[in-house]
Amino acid sequence: MTRTAHLHPIGIEPGDIDFMGHVNNAVYLKWVQEAVVGHWRKLAPAEAVARHLWVALQHEITYRKPAFLDDDVVAKVVLEKVEGARAFYRTMIQRGEDVLAEVKSSWCCVDAGTLRPTRIARDIAAHFFK
Repeated sequence: MTRTAHLHPIGIEPGDIDFMGHVNNAVYLKWVQEAVVGHWRKLAPAEAVARHLWVALQHEITYRKPAFLDDDVVAKVVLEKVEGARAFYRTMIQRGEDVLAEVKSSWCCVDAGTLRPTRIARDIAAHFFK
């Protein structure tokens, strides 16, 4: 089974730069959130996107190289697996071939109406695994 990757372009803003002249580590979390939600919105059916929201449960970030204001950066997002209401993602933040950060994260799917955890149906998950 092949996992469908999503490439999410990242714009670096002047406010993302810290006192050391590179992107602040906390900004990577914002990028991961935007990239994972973008992946969901791109591949899931519209009705599933309307009915489900995502809440981050855990992030494990390994920083490899710094990013700078004028860098051309992209997040490569892959859904590794789905278990009930949980989804496990791997996100690579890259500048060309250079990996700037590798992020493993887990997310909980919640019903948009009740805000309670909800299982991800197999037919919906199948859109992410071809």
